Amino acid sequence: MTTQDTLIGGLFAGRYRVSRKLGGGGMADVYLAEDQELGRRVAVKILHERYANDDQFVERFRREATHAAGLSHPNIVSIYDRGETNGSYFIVMELVEGRTLKELVRSRGPCPIPVAIAYTRQILAALRYAHRNGVIHRDIKPHNVIVDPEGVVKVTDFGIARAGASQMTEEGAIIGTAQYLSPEQARGAPVDQTSDLYSTGIVLYELLTAQVPFTGETPVEIAMKHLGEVPGPPSEHRVEVPEDLDLVVLRALAKEPADRYQSAAAMDADLETVAHGGHVPVETAEAATMVLTGTRTGDSTAVTQVARRDRRGGPPYPPYEPSPRGRAFWPWLLGLGVLLALAIGGFLLFDAVQRQLEEAKPVAVPYVVGLQQTQAVNIVTDKNLVPRVRHISNSDVEEGFVFGQSPTEGTRVEKEAVVIIDVSSGKPEVTVPSVVGRRVTDAVEELTAAGLDAQVVEVASDQDAGLVTGQKPAGGIVVVEGTQVRINVSKGPSPVTVPSVVGSPYEQAASELQRAGFSVTRVDVASDLTRGIVVSQDPGGGSESSKGARVTLSVSTGPTTSAVPDVTNLDITVAEATLQAAGFRVRRVLEDTDDPALDGIVISQDPLGETQAKPSSVVTLFIGRFVGVPTETTPLP
Repeated sequence: MTTQDTLIGGLFAGRYRVSRKLGGGGMADVYLAEDQELGRRVAVKILHERYANDDQFVERFRREATHAAGLSHPNIVSIYDRGETNGSYFIVMELVEGRTLKELVRSRGPCPIPVAIAYTRQILAALRYAHRNGVIHRDIKPHNVIVDPEGVVKVTDFGIARAGASQMTEEGAIIGTAQYLSPEQARGAPVDQTSDLYSTGIVLYELLTAQVPFTGETPVEIAMKHLGEVPGPPSEHRVEVPEDLDLVVLRALAKEPADRYQSAAAMDADLETVAHGGHVPVETAEAATMVLTGTRTGDSTAVTQVARRDRRGGPPYPPYEPSPRGRAFWPWLLGLGVLLALAIGGFLLFDAVQRQLEEAKPVAVPYVVGLQQTQAVNIVTDKNLVPRVRHISNSDVEEGFVFGQSPTEGTRVEKEAVVIIDVSSGKPEVTVPSVVGRRVTDAVEELTAAGLDAQVVEVASDQDAGLVTGQKPAGGIVVVEGTQVRINVSKGPSPVTVPSVVGSPYEQAASELQRAGFSVTRVDVASDLTRGIVVSQDPGGGSESSKGARVTLSVSTGPTTSAVPDVTNLDITVAEATLQAAGFRVRRVLEDTDDPALDGIVISQDPLGETQAKPSSVVTLFIGRFVGVPTETTPLP
C-alpha cells in the first residue's frame, strides 16, 4: 500500500499531482494537489492507513463524500471526486484558500459583532440548504468552517452526516467535538436539524466572546454541562453585545430541541433583525428567558414569576405586589392623577435629555475589512458614521473588497465622524519592458522585477542561442501586474539533414555537402578503397545538424598493397605493360633456352602472380633467350 509519506511530488490515483500537506485530523490527512485532467488545484483528503481496514471508519468516510457530493451551495465545500486506490480511500474537494473560524478566533480574539453575525448567517445559509435536502451535518464547529480572503464562509467535513434524524452514537462512542455537542448528542439520542442549530449557537457564542459556554477537564464533564448547566449570556463576557443578540444565542442553546429555533431560516431572520438594530420577536425573548431559568415551554407559573436579570449581572427586579384594600378610593385616584402628570412630564423631559445624550454619545467604529464595498458602506452608515471610500490597487485583495480602514475597529468616535475605507481596485498596472535582444536570464529577471510572469518558449532562429527574439505583449504596453509575458528565446538555427556521401569521390562529396550549407574538412586515411574515395563522414548521413556546421570526410589514400598480376607465358612487351599499369616496376633477367618457342617469353616471375606487394615495388621477370643446339661433327674415316 502506498504510504502517505511518499505522496508529495507523486501522481495520486493516476490523476492528482500532490504538492504538499495542508493539514490532518484524527481520521484523515488533506493534501494540496493539481488535477492533471482539468488543470485546477484541489484538496485531496486521504483516510489514514490505520483505518483503511476498519469498516466503520471507511463507511463514515464514504458517507461524507456521498452526502457532500449531493450538496451544491456557495457556502458548502464542493466534492469533485472520490474513490479507492492501492488501499487508500480518498475524497477530492474544492480547494478553499483561507483560515478556519477557530484559527481566526485564536489569532485575533473576539470578532467584531457585525462580522460575527455575517459569518453565522452564512453558516445558517449552508445548513438551511443541507436541511432542505434532508442532510444533518452533526459536527458544526469553528474547525469545520473556512473563511476565504473575500469573507465567504465554506462549511466542510460531512464525515458524520446522515440523511434525516439519526442516532449520534456508534458502538457506544459519542461522535463530534464535546464543546459543540447538543444535549441530545451527549445523551446518544436521535438528532434533527435543531441539533445543528444548537452547535451553531455555540459557534456564535465563541465568535462573540472567544470562549465557549461550557468547558471541563474531560469530554464527559463537558457533555454533562450541556445537559444540565445554564449558560451565561455572551454580554457577561463582552458588554457591547446587544441584548437582542444575547437572546438569539440563548434561544439557540435551549436544552430541549422544541425550545430552540426550529429552522435555520428562523434563526437567520432574528440575526438579520439584530444586524439592522431591531428587536427580536417575543417568542425568542421568552425562549431565552427559559434558558436562563432552566424552565420549559408550557410552565406558565414559572415564566410569570421569573425575575429578569440585569444584563450586567445585577440583582433581579422585585416582583409586583398589589396594595392593601380598605381605604377611600378617591384620594388615591387624585394622588395617582398627580403622580401620573408628574411622571408624564418627567418622562418627556427625560426623553428629551436622553435623546440629546444619545446623539452626543460616541459610537464604536465597526470592523469592515474583508467585506465588499457596498456591505462595508452600509454597516458604517448604520452606525451614523460617514464612509469615505478610497480605491487603491492591491495585488493580494480582489477588486471591490475592503482591505483597510481608519480608524480601526472598536475606536470610539463622535457620530457623523468620517471612516476611511480602503477598497481594492485590483492589481496595479505596470508597463511591460522591452527585452528583445537580451539574454534570457536578464530578460526573465527584468520582467519579474516589474511584477510580470515570464513564460519562456524556445524557438529555432538564426540568432545566437539564448537570445530573446520576440515577446508578447510588446514592450511599452500597460498591463495588470502578474500578467504573463511570452518571450521567444533562440535555440539556434533549424536543423537540416546531412547528405550521405560515403563511397563518392571526394570532390563530388564536398560539392554536395557545400550546396546543403555545410562546411567540409578532409582527413586522409589508409583504406582498401581506391585512392580519393570517401571512406566515412561525421556527422553521419541522414542525421540532423545546424546549417553551417562542419562535416569531416575521411578520404582513402589507396590500399597499402595490391595483387601482382600473373604475367608468366606472356610476351615480355605485354608483361611489362601489364605490371606497370598495376603500379609495379619491372626488372628483366634473361635465361638461355634451347626451345625457340620460349624466346622473348616470360618463363617465371618474382614475386609470383596474385601475391600481395607494395605499389611501385620491383617485379623480376625471367625471360627466355633461344640459343642454337651445336651440330655433332662426324670425323672422317
